[in-house]
Amino acid sequence: MIVLRRIVGKILRIFPFLFSDKLYVKLKFYSNMGYMLDLNNPQTFCEKLQWLKLNRKNSSFFKMVDKVEAKLFVSSIIGEQYIIPTLGVWQKFDDIDFNLLPDGYILKCTHDSSKGVVVKNRSELDIPFLKKRMEFYQKQSYYKMNREYPYKDVPHRIIAEKFLVNGNDSELKDYKFYCFNGKAKYCQLIANRTIDETIDFFDRNWVHQDFIGLNPKVRHASVLDCKPENYDEMLAVADKLATAISHPFVRIDLYNVNGKVYFGEITFFPNSGTGRFRPSEWDLRLGEMIIL
Repeated sequence: MIVLRRIVGKILRIFPFLFSDKLYVKLKFYSNMGYMLDLNNPQTFCEKLQWLKLNRKNSSFFKMVDKVEAKLFVSSIIGEQYIIPTLGVWQKFDDIDFNLLPDGYILKCTHDSSKGVVVKNRSELDIPFLKKRMEFYQKQSYYKMNREYPYKDVPHRIIAEKFLVNGNDSELKDYKFYCFNGKAKYCQLIANRTIDETIDFFDRNWVHQDFIGLNPKVRHASVLDCKPENYDEMLAVADKLATAISHPFVRIDLYNVNGKVYFGEITFFPNSGTGRFRPSEWDLRLGEMIIL
């Protein structure tokens, strides 16, 4: 069974466009999750995300995942004060004039999710490395790999953003609000990504939950006195954006930097709908909250 799943996954990676969106989604779900996807009667969180990929398409969603357009959309809803400053946008890497950039910034591709390269000090700038990494990212197609339709027509550009530092923390915490039918229900807090990653879920009232997702291999944080003082503001921002997007499920990612809330990104399909929860029953419990 495991061997078959690996073979299916390899075929999908090598020959992705031999398959229709529907067949590709079903095969990838089987390869990653180990059981067949039921699109006729989806029940779990992950199954319903696959159903939404194929059946609830909105042509305006590309503006919400494009890292340039998303800032314009979000600022029109909640205001520019929540937007991380953009330092530049370029069609290709060779267009970047690094002499015009500050010491601290992060380079990302506008059509991608979660990938980026941080430059903290100009004296340590390794342009050949950056060029290789960013040009590799530019060639990747999030749509091709996962059939997440909002990414299909997003231009493959490079964006530089101000690198944010929160006090003495070595890296920012991620506050990911799981919003169902226009309202934030859970906040996923991810910390220490590059050191010893922890994942914790809190309900709307900041009560700690017993489940982990979508990477069940990590652990809960040992210290949980981490509720932001401006948590209510974060909730309001997530609710307002989710209401404006008007989709059965959307994840609103925020940062909290020195007491100031910043928008991170909008995600319609966390882990492309093939992540896992521990305990596994939460896949069904969260799925019940998505009204198709």
